[in-house]
Amino acid sequence: MSITKYKDTIENGDLIMVYISRLHIKPIVVQQGEVLNTRFGSFPHDSMIGLKYGAQLLTPKGKGFVYLLHPTPELWTVSLPHRTQIVYTPDSSYILQRMNVIGGSRVIEAGTGSGSFTHAFARNVGQSGRIFTYEFHEARYKQAVQEFGDHGLNDMVVVTHRDVCSQGFVITQEKIDADSVFLDLPSPWDAIPHLDEVISQKRQVDICCFSPCVEQVMKTVESLHENGWTQVEMTEVSSLVWESRKEMIREVDDALKRLKDVKKRQKEGIEKLKELAKAKAKAKAEMKSDTYIKQPKLKDRDRGYNPFGKGRRIAEGEEGFDWFNVSKTEREIKSHTSYLTFAVKVPQLQL
Repeated sequence: MSITKYKDTIENGDLIMVYISRLHIKPIVVQQGEVLNTRFGSFPHDSMIGLKYGAQLLTPKGKGFVYLLHPTPELWTVSLPHRTQIVYTPDSSYILQRMNVIGGSRVIEAGTGSGSFTHAFARNVGQSGRIFTYEFHEARYKQAVQEFGDHGLNDMVVVTHRDVCSQGFVITQEKIDADSVFLDLPSPWDAIPHLDEVISQKRQVDICCFSPCVEQVMKTVESLHENGWTQVEMTEVSSLVWESRKEMIREVDDALKRLKDVKKRQKEGIEKLKELAKAKAKAKAEMKSDTYIKQPKLKDRDRGYNPFGKGRRIAEGEEGFDWFNVSKTEREIKSHTSYLTFAVKVPQLQL
C-alpha cells in the first residue's frame, strides 16, 4: 500500500498505525495469524482485517482497546524507528510551505537519514513530481530503500548511496532539473557548489539548509553568497502552547493586611506557647494528663480570605474580587531545535 494514498478498509499486508496511547503509536504490517501484544492486552491481526481505518479494536476479552489509524507522514514521523535525528512536523510543514513544494515539484534531499521528511515531500509532489534523495551511510541507505518500497514511494523517490559533499548530485538514471533543495548535512557548504549541475536553469530554485549550530549557519551563508544564491534568511521554528487564565488584582492594601496578619499570628503564637507551658506544668504537678485540654491549632481557624497567606481558597474568576486576563506560554519539545537557512537562485536572462 502507499502511505500517500488513502483507502477505507484494512487488508492483509497493509501498514497501519496502532494508536496505543498519546505517546505510543506503533506501526505494524497486518499479517494473518500474527498477534500484537501491548500493555492493554493482545490483539490478533485477523481481527483487524476488514475493519475501517480509524476503528477502535477491543481485546478478545473486551478489557483493553487500541485505534487502527491510516498511515500518514505525520504519524510515521512520531512512530518510525530512528536511525538519525529527524525533522519533526513543525519544521517540515514550514519548510514545505516556504519552498512552495507542490504537485509536480522536483526536489533534492540530502541526506535521507530516517526517511521521515522524504514521506512528507512525497505526499506534496505527488505522482507528477520527483524526489532525489541521497544517503552516504550504506546501512541507512538500504533500510530507506526497503521502507520506501514497502510504503509505495518507488514511483516518486530515487534513492542514491553517495557522499554529495565530495561526489556531487549528478546521477545517470535521469536529468534532475530540481526546483527545491533540502540539505540536512554536517557541512552543507561543501555540497552547495555542486548544485548548479542539477538545479533548474529556467525557473526559480529554493533551498533550505538544516543546521543545529550557528557556526554551521555562518559557513553556509558564506557559501550561498559565493555561489550566487540570494534572499538569504535564517529562521528558527519554535512551537509554543498558549494558555489563557485570570489573575487576581492585588493592591498595596493587601500587602499591608498580610504584614498585619503575620504580626498578629506571631503574637497569638507566643501566647499559645505560654498557655501550653502553663498547662503542661499544671498537669505535671497534679500528675493527671487529662487536666490539659487541647486547644484548636491556628491553622484550623477560619481566617477568611488572605490573598498572600493562609486562608480560604478562591476559585479563578469568583465574583466579589477584581481579575484581569493573562497568557502563559509553554515550550513544546517535539520540534528538532535547528536553524533553517533559506535562499533562492533566479536563472540568468539569456539575451
